[in-house]
Amino acid sequence: MAKVVDARGLSCPQPVLLTKKALEEGEFPIEVIVETGTSRDNVSRVARKAGCKVTVEEKEGEFIIRIEK
Repeated sequence: MAKVVDARGLSCPQPVLLTKKALEEGEFPIEVIVETGTSRDNVSRVARKAGCKVTVEEKEGEFIIRIEK
């Protein structure tokens, strides 16, 4: 079961900070839900810098970012 970080409605840097916290906790996989392209790009970048595999799915105007170690 994936750890879900619901960052809908939050503006940067909040989604990035929540993602960093989840990465530090080390429970994988992590799914981060955001609404903007900017948040999608920033969260993806942070996860990749941490050495994680990132996949993004767009669903009904939201982005689901799946982060795996």
